[in-house]
Amino acid sequence: MSGVAGSDQLVLSLSCPDGPGIVHAVTGAIASVDGNIVESQQFGDPTSGRFFMRVQMEAVADPPALRAALQPTAERFSMEWNLDTVGRPMRTLIMVSKASHCLYDLLYRRSQEHLPADIVAVVSNHTYLSDVAAFYDVPFHHIPVAPDAKDQAEQELMKLIGRLDVELVVLARYMQILSDQFCSALPGRIINIHHSFLPSFKGARPYDQAYRRGVKLIGATAHYVTANLDSGPIIEQDVERVTHADHPGDLVALGEDVERRALARAVRWHAEHRILINEGRTVVFR
Repeated sequence: MSGVAGSDQLVLSLSCPDGPGIVHAVTGAIASVDGNIVESQQFGDPTSGRFFMRVQMEAVADPPALRAALQPTAERFSMEWNLDTVGRPMRTLIMVSKASHCLYDLLYRRSQEHLPADIVAVVSNHTYLSDVAAFYDVPFHHIPVAPDAKDQAEQELMKLIGRLDVELVVLARYMQILSDQFCSALPGRIINIHHSFLPSFKGARPYDQAYRRGVKLIGATAHYVTANLDSGPIIEQDVERVTHADHPGDLVALGEDVERRALARAVRWHAEHRILINEGRTVVFR
């Protein structure tokens, strides 16, 4: 459970085994410290048997008292829960390789205050995009990944994440496979984006492969990273229609657009505590 600083509003997100009385208990705890609920969303999943809830409230005078009021309810219902300040910029590290479109988009959105993220660093296994980070005044870290030294690179990356107190890692077209150990160390804290042709068009030049097959839809998938490659819980997907008149270059441009959109939404929803993991899926309170 995270700490809470002073703000106009607080946000509570939680999940637990479903059962009667959860909403009454949660809202009662908030009311007991004079909290005023301004937004509430909930979902009970009959498949997993779990209950999910997101509540936004006007900040109470004494946030520690709210945490204390919620604790017995959390224990009673075996809740996993988080209380945070609405709009608090989440400390975010972006990882890239050579493609720049997602990096540009996230940095621009943050510069315009359209993304509740404090981007504390850009990390890359190449140096191509160092000027982009410099333009937005974000520290750039080059961590090369040699085939025989991937463990050392990940150890350096993990040290950086700890030193910068990173809460979220965003793979903005980072073209290296992270180890099972690295993924397991940051569960629900790494978001990846990739084209939605998988598993049909694997490997190099997927848009050329798709063009040769005459696809009519292209898309992108943003998901949490797990040890199973490209199989983590999906957060968001987006698509664009294409026609016979679109050439491979057109498909690439459209693909970059949908990747930007899907990734930005996933990062924003995560930072706003709108996503809760439901076994291998997600609940997204938009």
